[in-house]
Amino acid sequence: MRIFTIGYEGATTDAFVAALRRAGVERVIDVRALPLSRRPGFSKSPLAAALGEAGIEYRHLKALGTPKRGRDAAKKGDVATLTAVYDEQLGLPEAQAQAAAMLALAAEKPSALVCYERDPAHCHRTLLMRAVGSGWAVVDLYA
Repeated sequence: MRIFTIGYEGATTDAFVAALRRAGVERVIDVRALPLSRRPGFSKSPLAAALGEAGIEYRHLKALGTPKRGRDAAKKGDVATLTAVYDEQLGLPEAQAQAAAMLALAAEKPSALVCYERDPAHCHRTLLMRAVGSGWAVVDLYA
């Protein structure tokens, strides 16, 4: 089983969609707690519309996002706090249910987890797959 990840930091919507299409991604799974962005085109509705025009399905799984305390730690480069906060998040029943749903969705068709950070080493999507993705190959894409 294989799952892609991609961050949109520094990307345009066109470059982002092009990277997904080159990889054969058919579904984007948004793992942001708050699917809002100051970058044009990357808030939930405009992103879903742009992906839809490209034939890529959009799903948002809010419970797999990082709580504010973890997002603040990530902005400061505090990986230890981010990891601790996100581990707590993944322990919640809703997050566990959505993690199972995420893997089921990714098993159906080529899927990519999306979040802001360009570098997956600084993003919770890597922590997510380490926690629940045993047996999955993770392919990081760049726009």
